[in-house]
Amino acid sequence: MIQVLVVDDQFLVRSGLAALLRAAPGMEVAGEAADGAEAVALAARIRPDVILMDIRMPGTTGIEATRRILAEAQGPAPRILILTTFDLDEYVYDALRAGASGFLLKDAGPERLLAAVTAVHGGDSLFAPGVTRRLVEAFTQRPDTLAEPAGPLSRLGALTSREVEVLRLVARGLTNAEAADRLFISEATVKTHLNRTMTKLGLASRAQAVVLAYETGLVRPGSET
Repeated sequence: MIQVLVVDDQFLVRSGLAALLRAAPGMEVAGEAADGAEAVALAARIRPDVILMDIRMPGTTGIEATRRILAEAQGPAPRILILTTFDLDEYVYDALRAGASGFLLKDAGPERLLAAVTAVHGGDSLFAPGVTRRLVEAFTQRPDTLAEPAGPLSRLGALTSREVEVLRLVARGLTNAEAADRLFISEATVKTHLNRTMTKLGLASRAQAVVLAYETGLVRPGSET
């Protein structure tokens, strides 16, 4: 059973999400929280597998709650799925940087929601890689990110050449299977390289790795190399 913690300050939204999850086979609602502070406390106590996290809440925001939950996690950290009403909400980028595994629009249908929870629980990003790339490119073209990045490619110095290749392809929007075909290796090997990359760089999710690839200049917005 996938244990899910539902976090949203709107009672009807939170209840609706919880009801949907309870009706789905293989999923169980481990708890509900009405704000970020309560989410941090519950996450530490019940240690859910996945957290559906509203991004805009009074007091402790979903971003701060995400950062605190992942920093304080004992054992395997939960996968955090950010809920938002805007697909290009500026806060989504901060959430990805904080370690969230991805995001989901609140108007997504039931099937999409359940598929997202399953994907995140399995270690994947919940959104299609093409969407990841579109979001990150939009982020890197914002006025406040056009300055030369601090510690550019040197940040990737701990990676092997193959790990850099895998990171570049993932950041360009390729799935693990597509990257495997491009590099003539197995999909499992791609996943291993990506996991090692995230460990070496202290990253919590695939989405965070993509953001870093753009911030360091490994991949440039609009480029194919």
